[in-house]
Amino acid sequence: MASGTVSFQTVRETNLGVVLRTVRELAPCSRAEVASATGLNKTTVSSLVADLMSRGLIRETGRDSQQRVGRPGVLLALDDSSIAAVGLEVNVDYLSVVAVDLLQRELISRHVPFDARSAGAEESVRRIAHTLGATLTDPALDGRTTVGVSVAVPALIDAPSGTVTHAPNLGWRNLPLRTRLLELLREEGIEGVPVRVDNDANLGAVAEYRVGSFAGTADLAYLTGEVGIGAGLLAGGEPLRGAGGFAGEVGHLPLLPDGPECACGRRGCLEALAGIDAILREAVPDRVPDRPLSGGDIAALVKVAVERAGEGDATTVDALERAGGWLGRGLAVLINIIDPGLVVLGGYFVPLGPWLLPSCRREAVATAFAPQAGGCRIELSSLGLSAAARGGATAMIHSLDAGLLPLPEPRVPTTPV
Repeated sequence: MASGTVSFQTVRETNLGVVLRTVRELAPCSRAEVASATGLNKTTVSSLVADLMSRGLIRETGRDSQQRVGRPGVLLALDDSSIAAVGLEVNVDYLSVVAVDLLQRELISRHVPFDARSAGAEESVRRIAHTLGATLTDPALDGRTTVGVSVAVPALIDAPSGTVTHAPNLGWRNLPLRTRLLELLREEGIEGVPVRVDNDANLGAVAEYRVGSFAGTADLAYLTGEVGIGAGLLAGGEPLRGAGGFAGEVGHLPLLPDGPECACGRRGCLEALAGIDAILREAVPDRVPDRPLSGGDIAALVKVAVERAGEGDATTVDALERAGGWLGRGLAVLINIIDPGLVVLGGYFVPLGPWLLPSCRREAVATAFAPQAGGCRIELSSLGLSAAARGGATAMIHSLDAGLLPLPEPRVPTTPV
């Protein structure tokens, strides 16, 4: 009896996800259209729709106005009023937070200056937890069920446990971030919200695929334009993680023997040649302090570099063109290996893009094996510094659709048929 009950519940939960995804794809649509698309019988679809409506996931939008035989059907759509998902990105000099609804439309977007590198791991975790707590209790989310929180970190991540294995630019090692966040959120009275931790580049790639200017490009790479350079890789629309989950560390491709020292301890890495720290030291040398750049330095120095490049300052323009060339060489390696249709440059690469892109594209074409780099385009992100946070939030919505997160509890009891 017990095994039969479990089996029935499992099948029903699977079918709830199938109907939810179908309504997302077809909306506005009738129950009959859902039944036709899924192969489920109409009685079962009606029961599943009622269940999803009770959970605040589907709503009725009115009657079908098209001329059809028989009684017009009531149309269904996703309910955008009762669900939220939250993404937070941690970087060297800021926290970025985005909350979206079931339609992946933005409810909250905040950029919080924060020097995570100087703060250290424990203080950073507390600040992340406080920021998440403030977001989850924000009036903009009143009346909504938060289905999950995703935290993006520029690091090697053990995703199943939510442990930050190594974040060289933050100075974190073996940090059980997910566990600590759940503990700290519990102290603030927030329980039961799933928390995931992932690499920032992976989630940036998800955002570009789902809501970016080139949404729907299934084979793409997203490069973070921060102090570190990581790549989020998608193949067929799915993240390419590798055996240990660490794929995409293009920032540590060795490009120049005996080149400048990298934060990883090696020399001549792409990150040491074309990371934002390296770019700024070459582009605005008179303004860069003789110490590791703090969080407060970077945005201000990028602004100075953009102003000087716009004025045609030779030192700045030459430095940006050289960095673009190194970036193109690194991308050529990536293009040779995974053959993406698109590479999107994000973060601080975006404001510097007018001076980075020409030499980057030239060098990628000249260095890649396939003619014209296999047709791969190199473009700038339109998502700004919130790409990874946006990707984390939309990844949570996708997980809900795919049955990888628990559905919200029914607000109105239903009787399964």
